[in-house]
Order: sequence, then C-alpha cells, then structure tokens
Amino acid sequence: MYESGEDYLEAILILKNKNGFVRSVDIAKHLGFSKPSVSRAMSILEKDGYIEFGLGNMINLTEKGSEKAEDIYSRHRLLTKFLVKITQIPEEQAEKNACRIEHVVDSEVIEGIKKWMNAQ
Repeated sequence: MYESGEDYLEAILILKNKNGFVRSVDIAKHLGFSKPSVSRAMSILEKDGYIEFGLGNMINLTEKGSEKAEDIYSRHRLLTKFLVKITQIPEEQAEKNACRIEHVVDSEVIEGIKKWMNAQ
C-alpha cells in the first residue's frame, strides 16, 4: 500500500474515534486535500477491501482496513513518543516527523523501539 493510502486509513480511524462517523468531507478537511482527491482515494480503498460505504455514504473500515489503520496509528503514536523522549523536541514536531517515518520503518525497528520504550 502506498503512503497516501496509509494516511487515509489513519485519518479515517482518527476521525471515527473522534466523531463516531466519517464522511469524505471530514477526511478532506482533516488532511487538507481536495474533495475529488479524497473521493478517488476512497474508491481505491473500497475496491481494495479496506473500506465500505454505509448509510448516508458514511465511511466504515472493514476488518482488513481496521487492522491496517490500527497498525499505522500505533506506529505513529510509538514513533512520536520515541522522538520526543530521545530528542526532547516539541510533540508537534515529533508528530510531523513520525508521520513521515511510520511509512518506511521496518517492523523489526518498531519492535526494537517498543522494547526500548518499555524498558524506560
């Protein structure tokens, strides 16, 4: 999956947890993307089995989509905390960097960071 697809899944999870529902317009606002871009991405995610549309075109994560979104968001939170701890940079700065790193870091690195953070 491409980085942008992961960003969309993460945004859907965050918005669902925050608002209880997700619409394309909410995703566009959250990510700062155009509505046509979001619409195109949603059709790809639906075709790939990550989301489905419910009543009123509400967007729901499938089981596959939920697992992927939870994994991405978990990496994001872990990396943010890790960067704050080791660099003492502000959380906002750490979060921006974590967002870029979360898409390319190996699972072995994530496991190593988890172990290190749990030992602290």
